[in-house]
Amino acid sequence: MSIFHFKHFDVVNDRSAMKVNTDGVLLGALMVLPEGGRMLDVGTGTGTIALMAAQRCAHAVVDAIDIDEPSASEAAANFAASPWAERLHAHNLSLDAYEESLAGEAEVFDAIFSNPPYFDNSLVNPDERKTDARHTSSMSYREILAFAEKYLKEEGRVAFVLPSEEEKRLCREARSRGFFLERIVRVRTTPKKQPRRMVAEFTRTRREQAVEEDLVLMDPTKENQRTREYADLMSDFYTN
Repeated sequence: MSIFHFKHFDVVNDRSAMKVNTDGVLLGALMVLPEGGRMLDVGTGTGTIALMAAQRCAHAVVDAIDIDEPSASEAAANFAASPWAERLHAHNLSLDAYEESLAGEAEVFDAIFSNPPYFDNSLVNPDERKTDARHTSSMSYREILAFAEKYLKEEGRVAFVLPSEEEKRLCREARSRGFFLERIVRVRTTPKKQPRRMVAEFTRTRREQAVEEDLVLMDPTKENQRTREYADLMSDFYTN
């Protein structure tokens, strides 16, 4: 068992479960969120992104779903141990099953976000849990966008963290569902490297030009040290 220490909460992570990762933490810190309302974290894993959303939004209620029962249980335990337990709810449900639980409601959520699986064409991992978490056979941003088309409020946002090479496909799929790129942050490990990840946010409002930003994680002049921009971004979450 591992314990990841954040400023206001700890994330307990069983060795057999999905780890807390940089992708999820980046999404939790970078995405634009409303001050309150109802939010949905799809594929929550340990619950880290939902916890960060609850910390950032004092009046928000966050539902977090995961098809993997141990992950959903782990998220529920992390939520219960956090300062925002009453506003965080973990569910061991697929997106389809969760949709059924909404019983025909429409425009439910102010924000929907996910660190979804993305290895469409890679070899399947023999570990079934890792396969579910990493491959689009279990869930994809396409399914999440289809869900958001029905259940995101008119002024709401849907946000993803994904590999940069998915940018064109993601934007094309979003447009087919009536969503337009509002903001994209391209994430580089160092200034000279190509972006490896992106945080992309979509709304129903067509913009003349989406907001485009870059984030560099590591300072090439200092060994194993974050850039000032990255450190500032994480200052409300990390203990050091």
